Amino acid sequence: MTEDRIGRASLFLASGTIVSRVLGFVKAIVLASTIGAAGAGANAFAIANQLPNTIYVVVAGGVLSAVIVPLIVRAGRHDDGGAAYINKLITLGMVVLAAATLLALALAPVLTFLIGGTRLSPATLALAISFAWWCLPQIFFYGLYSLLGEVLNARRVFGPFTWVPVLNNIVALIGLVAMIAIYGADPSGARSASDWSSGMVALLAGSATLGVASQALILFVFWRRAGLHYRPDFGWRGIGLRATGKLAGWTFGMLLLSTFAGIIETNVSGGSADSRDEASIAVLQNAWLIFMLPHSVITVSIATAYFTRMSEHAAVDKLDEVRTDVSSAIRGVTVIIALAAIGLMVVAYPFASLFTDSFTLTAAMGNVIIAYVAGLVGFSILFILQRTFYALHDTKTPFFFTLFQVVLFTIGALSCIALPSEWTAFGIALVTTLAGTAQLILAAWLLRRRLGTLDGRRIAIALGRSALALILPAIAGVALLVALGGLTSGGYAVSSFVGSLVSMVIIGVVMSGLYFGGLWLLRSPEFRGFAEPVIARLRRS
Repeated sequence: MTEDRIGRASLFLASGTIVSRVLGFVKAIVLASTIGAAGAGANAFAIANQLPNTIYVVVAGGVLSAVIVPLIVRAGRHDDGGAAYINKLITLGMVVLAAATLLALALAPVLTFLIGGTRLSPATLALAISFAWWCLPQIFFYGLYSLLGEVLNARRVFGPFTWVPVLNNIVALIGLVAMIAIYGADPSGARSASDWSSGMVALLAGSATLGVASQALILFVFWRRAGLHYRPDFGWRGIGLRATGKLAGWTFGMLLLSTFAGIIETNVSGGSADSRDEASIAVLQNAWLIFMLPHSVITVSIATAYFTRMSEHAAVDKLDEVRTDVSSAIRGVTVIIALAAIGLMVVAYPFASLFTDSFTLTAAMGNVIIAYVAGLVGFSILFILQRTFYALHDTKTPFFFTLFQVVLFTIGALSCIALPSEWTAFGIALVTTLAGTAQLILAAWLLRRRLGTLDGRRIAIALGRSALALILPAIAGVALLVALGGLTSGGYAVSSFVGSLVSMVIIGVVMSGLYFGGLWLLRSPEFRGFAEPVIARLRRS
């Protein structure tokens, strides 16, 4: 009964993540239908709506993740749930968040220019700043969501933290529908920066912020249900901030490095922000959203089951067992994620066409997706290696191999300025994959030194088996793509929303059937480990 309850709880949490991701995709597609996937409005809003995330990570997120959240988790282990202690920490967190938000609002023009506007035209930069005034309050609400959610998690109330982002997406979708109803849709991004009125800016950016606020504030309802009552408490002396901050300092440093790379990417890609037919900031964001879907649903879900066991083995210094866990996690994840990578590369153009009616922009976005997804398998393996270092209580080494990646990415991304503007975004995506691959090689070498071996032979055999099983599905997928007109303007697979979806489903089903059939014939132990319990259950039913 206990295992059944755990299984049902895990399914409930995973369902929340999947529903939120699906709604996030729907929101991104509706947003593109409302203001376009490229052009001044789309890229100005992309900068402004990303701005709170960037500042939150640098200023507030570092304090929360590196200092306050670990203390909340520790307080939640007390017999009384650490209610008084938690009130002190929540008060401190809210003060930090409020100060960061007010400072960001005061410096909105400067921050918008530095973080994403150095290559924008004056009119588009002004529009991005107008959006920023409405978006920057999200800093406070993102932080509040993290604080309240972590307290609930410490009380073992996991569902709300996973499911309330669904409300965020629903509120934002309502705002987009209102935008279309009042001001009309602009799927081609034809509006210039000067065409945007203050009412349009307020409705689009304000509804986005309202979604983030609702996501955070509704958690207070679940707080009360969990028996928690918040009362401001400013007695912060002696609550252990300094010691915890030292322990998590390297993790905070990694956040800063990743944020710096994002700033470089946004500024370099902003050179073509006014073009309606060239991939720029908004396209890169949407392509990354597509890239992250299989990683979030497949890699994180499968690998999480291994991480708990890995941490337990590392805690008692059973390095042989840790090596086995790493090998099993890599082989278990890659056998599925490899299909997702090749599948997304094949359907990149139909997928991109969901965001735009322009075949020129479809091709540009499709190429960006392909360049990103080429590194998906490596990205997933790197995720496992990084979490292995964390299981070994080593946050310093991941900082340095992330620094290595950021240096390579920065050099490569800045070099993309020399490319023709229509290829800048593709160049950035390709540099991301190449720098990530180099980071993976370094991380694997460092972990191998730490563990002695990584079971490389079995991992290589598993990867080779998956590659062999993918040959026929890839050929069949490309053949179907061509037959459905996925590479030509006006083709069925790229000319309508329904045509794109139907084409992706057909290609996906055929490729999946051929791939899994091939793995079965090749007697893949990793695939059979997933498939045999399912087949046995179907036979019993």
